[in-house]
Amino acid sequence: MSSKAPSLTPYERLKQLPENVVGEIIGGELYVSPRPAIAHARAASVLGGELEGPFDRGKGGPGGWWIFDEPELHLGKEVLVPDLAGWRRENLPQLPDEAFFELSPDWICEILSPSTQRLDRTRKLPVYARERISHLWLISPDAQTLEVMRLDGDSYRVVGTYGGADVVHAEPFDAVELELAVLWIRPPEPDLILRANDNERKDD
Repeated sequence: MSSKAPSLTPYERLKQLPENVVGEIIGGELYVSPRPAIAHARAASVLGGELEGPFDRGKGGPGGWWIFDEPELHLGKEVLVPDLAGWRRENLPQLPDEAFFELSPDWICEILSPSTQRLDRTRKLPVYARERISHLWLISPDAQTLEVMRLDGDSYRVVGTYGGADVVHAEPFDAVELELAVLWIRPPEPDLILRANDNERKDD
């Protein structure tokens, strides 16, 4: 009589996933998300490029950071893949030889999409807070918004909310201005309050 084959661990199942999905392990459960849509991928790609020059390479900015797209983070028993993450080089003087990071980053950015935003907000944020990741950005390409958060005690506090064509100095990268309009695949829409004011002037 043949013995029952041992079941695979969540990480073993993660490593067997096809390349067109992203696997993450939270609370011992494997979560599988589709690869990002074009608007999502565009925002992540452009933001990484905007930050890499001044902060990773020190070109036109202060340097002192490692900036990575979709790094695999092993944080305790969790395996997470944020869209972007950054480490201060003073905290991570040398990059690891493995295909993943065990040291928590100093900054994380999640690009929200309809299929992943619940997971990002309700499952991943508590892990990031537990691991004392001090800065967190949430970007919504659909709403064309950026939420800048800072760890405050055991949870995150919103320190800035921006959108559309705003030009911002957002911590921890406030040494350089960031034009949000370059992140979106369609032109930013004017603020509704401006539209309302225009309509009022027309009625006068």
